[in-house]
Amino acid sequence: MKLSKPIILLLCCFLFACDKDFDTINENPLQPSQVADGAIFNELVNSLRLGWNRQLFLHNEILYDVTEQAVVTAQTFGNVEGGVEDVWSNYYTALKNANALYQNLNLEIHDQQRAMVDILMAYKTFQVTDLFGDIPYSEAGQAFLDNPIIRPQYDSQESIYKKLIEDLREASISLTSGDKTSDGENYLRFGTFETLFRDNKDKWIRFANSLQLRYLIRMYERDPEFVEPRVAELISTGANTLIANGDALMSPREQMWTNLGVNWSFAEHNKVRMGSTMWAFLTEDNEQLDPRLGIFFETNNNDEWVPFPQISDNSTPQSGGEPYRREQRDGNHAEKGAGNIYSPVNYYLIRDDLDIPEILMTSAEVQFLRAEIFLRGIGVSQDPFLAQSAYRQGMLESMDFWEGLMENSEIWINKSRIFSSSEKFLLTEHPKYKLDPSADINSNLEKIYAQRWVDTFRQPWEGFSLLRRTNKVPREKPENTFNRFKYPPSEVALNSSSYQEQISKMGGDERNVKVWWQAN
Repeated sequence: MKLSKPIILLLCCFLFACDKDFDTINENPLQPSQVADGAIFNELVNSLRLGWNRQLFLHNEILYDVTEQAVVTAQTFGNVEGGVEDVWSNYYTALKNANALYQNLNLEIHDQQRAMVDILMAYKTFQVTDLFGDIPYSEAGQAFLDNPIIRPQYDSQESIYKKLIEDLREASISLTSGDKTSDGENYLRFGTFETLFRDNKDKWIRFANSLQLRYLIRMYERDPEFVEPRVAELISTGANTLIANGDALMSPREQMWTNLGVNWSFAEHNKVRMGSTMWAFLTEDNEQLDPRLGIFFETNNNDEWVPFPQISDNSTPQSGGEPYRREQRDGNHAEKGAGNIYSPVNYYLIRDDLDIPEILMTSAEVQFLRAEIFLRGIGVSQDPFLAQSAYRQGMLESMDFWEGLMENSEIWINKSRIFSSSEKFLLTEHPKYKLDPSADINSNLEKIYAQRWVDTFRQPWEGFSLLRRTNKVPREKPENTFNRFKYPPSEVALNSSSYQEQISKMGGDERNVKVWWQAN
């Protein structure tokens, strides 16, 4: 029998390949590869980026005004539904992808990969439940399974919080366990697909532990017995297991993306300005006291510091101009528009789309959490002197962090003056900011909360949670009654039976309904 050349070549390829690839013949061809798993994980990391509509309709339209970290000079779009749909669809798409990934990562060698997925999803889930309250969780994101759940039930925020705390604790333990399984195999890693911490396990562990602290303290008033031993465990391991001298950030330049959404959200809205609350906190006798003032905000078109009153009326002159428009200010930085009579948010803080990161958590926040823990004696003995030390360190780290962002920005011009180390230390001793161990505990708590409020300037959702939990952040308006966002229209339409059951239980889908951890 005569064989054609193509058939001979095919047989040769098969014979030589048999020995080489014999160990892969029995692999399931339908099982996604590690490359596919890595790509899904990378999409989860990418999903941490803030949505454009979220920033415009939730942050700039509502949260800056509610928290008084800035002020909205006039309502414009009012399209809250567009913002909540952005949050909702982002989260449940990510949850679906995470559940698909969990199905693939089902062996011991996947333990540390699963731990990283758990940390990412805990971060995302905490954010969503804090914005809405109870949400579909344990049954959600499972429409693709063999036994699909199309209309998931709502989980209580309490059960979600406690599940996520345990997930973070177990993830931290898993990542701390070394590089080999019980059988001596190497744990699989995401490698180059891991763009958040560049496959640095120590940073993942610190992030997981620090997130535990954040949310344990948030729920403390609701369940101190659950919180205290867990806080004690985290504090006893020392600060070297928490975020320190570094931060959890989404860096556009390092992750190779361009953050166009933040400038778009400010320019499209054009109504966010420095408010009188933040101005009063960062100044003394109408003079700059704190270096963060010149990083967060800038002068008006006449090069003057002018805050918009946090409580305004019809007689208050409105702020016009276009201080956030790239086409205008990139060409002429000083030109903010003749109508820009109030101090806007610093242009380069929201214009630099490569070097200004999106913030997940700062090391300063960790220090302020530790300060509260020691001052109140949460899981540890009360020690106002340790509280003072952590508070001072938090202030110093916060000032260094914000100055560092400005210094490291390639395009930022007209940078404000950098304060020396001695100036920053003296600022922590200034009577306006100083935490005095002998002073009343409530006045010291207000100082801790105020510094956290300032540090979360570009995390208004965190400022929102701090306001709701404590009611002790700088404020000029009457007591806050905005406690949550309404569920999005898509949820009302597509999961109507579960939604109706939920709102009946919670007393209505209204903004004044408190979330579970709001004890006061």
